[in-house]
Amino acid sequence: MSNSSTDDSGPLLGPADIRELAGALGVRPTKQRGQNFVIDANTVRRIVRTAEVRPDDVVVEIGPGLGSLTLGLLEAADRVIAIEIDEVLAAALPSTVAARLPGRADRFALVHSDAMHVTELPGPEPTALVANLPYNVAVPVLLHMLATFPSIDRTLVMVQSEVADRLAARPGNKVYGVPSVKANWYAEVKRAGAIGRNVFWPAPNVDSGLVSLVRRDKPVETSATRAEVFGVVDAAFAQRRKTLRAALAGWAGSAAAAEAALVAAGISPQARGEALTVEEFARIAEMREAGK
Repeated sequence: MSNSSTDDSGPLLGPADIRELAGALGVRPTKQRGQNFVIDANTVRRIVRTAEVRPDDVVVEIGPGLGSLTLGLLEAADRVIAIEIDEVLAAALPSTVAARLPGRADRFALVHSDAMHVTELPGPEPTALVANLPYNVAVPVLLHMLATFPSIDRTLVMVQSEVADRLAARPGNKVYGVPSVKANWYAEVKRAGAIGRNVFWPAPNVDSGLVSLVRRDKPVETSATRAEVFGVVDAAFAQRRKTLRAALAGWAGSAAAAEAALVAAGISPQARGEALTVEEFARIAEMREAGK
């Protein structure tokens, strides 16, 4: 397969390569799986740079598609493990890697599966997660991977701009919600740049953003379990316009019990979920357990 003559992509895939590969495989990107393939080698290099991929990293990638980002990661990391749900794409990826980066092919592993069901990976433990996540499953997949693989220290995901805003939002921001709090349970989260529509094929009708998540050195200090804390978070935002006294009534058993837990946690019963940090949600969870 020839490199495209119109760009300086080296072993990476340029627009002509992507279309040639897709044509040979009979692949049409599907909306159902949120497939938008990156066709710009410079964007791939930028993502790898922003992710601060190191030569000793074991990187897990979700939804590698035709392999644009996979090749960029493989150039920079020690190993890459790609998780692909699509049968045709999964079958083709190893040969793309072998053709474009023959010297690194033994550093690549493919897992043909739905990332939401992956609980173990081949080879050494992953140290980083870098992925262009399908818009419709970005948040659940991200949270599943962070929960399942505690060895993942650094994450950089490309997601719909609106999802990027929600993940990186701080308390008090109008888009702060369940994804913001749960991501923050695991990591320090921040926006790490914007990605235009023209670097994808097909071009999506929304902009994309990069989100960086660096796992916390120390987990949130609490005697409550993650499930207990997330239970409070889900309840608080299920009716986000209500005060916490009202929103947590079902969770606590009654509005009075919710108020008691809130007061004991040092939080105003009149506050709303969008004002609270993950640590404050953890305190509420502790106080309900203490009040039982």
